Amino acid sequence: MISITGTVGSSGKYLVTGIPVDTKNHTVLKITFENKTGGTNLALCVGTDANFTAGTVGMQLSDSGGPGFQFLTIIDTAKLSGKIIYVLRAVGTADSMFQINID
Repeated sequence: MISITGTVGSSGKYLVTGIPVDTKNHTVLKITFENKTGGTNLALCVGTDANFTAGTVGMQLSDSGGPGFQFLTIIDTAKLSGKIIYVLRAVGTADSMFQINID
């Protein structure tokens, strides 16, 4: 399992993967996503570089509730191939801390 923490700052977005996911395998990933900042909502997304740059959702993997709520996504890695993973702030303006666990 890998755990990633970060903060969505004033730009309203956070790049999780630096390059597109590259897989041809059909492997199931279990992803948990948690927003650690009250008063904000975040979206865990996959999409193109253009989606990320524009701050738009390509495909939403998960959204967030308040601190303490973890949401589970189960997805085949083939659906992520060629896409980048990123987090967008959907509600609020405060810097928003989050945690992603991938298994």
